[in-house]
Amino acid sequence: MKNDLSLLDHCLTPVRQLHSPNQSARDVDCAVDLLVLHNISLPPGEFGGCHVEDFFCNNLEVGLHPFFLEIADVKVSAHLLIDRAGLITQFVPFNRKAWHAGKSCFAGQENCNDFSIGIELEGTDDEHFTDAQYLSLINTTKLLMLEYPEITEARIVGHSDIAPDRKTDPGPCFDWVRLKMGLSSDH
Repeated sequence: MKNDLSLLDHCLTPVRQLHSPNQSARDVDCAVDLLVLHNISLPPGEFGGCHVEDFFCNNLEVGLHPFFLEIADVKVSAHLLIDRAGLITQFVPFNRKAWHAGKSCFAGQENCNDFSIGIELEGTDDEHFTDAQYLSLINTTKLLMLEYPEITEARIVGHSDIAPDRKTDPGPCFDWVRLKMGLSSDH
């Protein structure tokens, strides 16, 4: 399948753009050199709908589900969300910090939000991701690696790698081999 994605003004195109207020400026001299993969579903274990988008944009109606009360005051975002159909939504331009990593450390460097790009995959730790998600993730990652050459395969990690005491995502059902093989292919 042909990859029609490109970057324009630090945004992926053509994808849906939603502005998250949960972002901040990067330091001018900070290199973007880490890609962090996550999973998310709201309510937990349920797919579809607009709850994740609403959560990242601080518009989640907390009365719709008991779990939403638990996260009502949480302010988070990611640069991108890839839904189960492989559709991509961007919330934060890549030249800005998305609030996805929380307390984190990679290779001795704290606060991974400062130097990383965060991609959320709609899913859970215990369910396999879709073919469409892998295709979108691989195509997007290849493009990001061209734009940010310091992001190498060794610097593509899971949330669990940078916050192992707090996080388990993208989880054991995420196929790291499939991702690496896709990155090394020409298609």
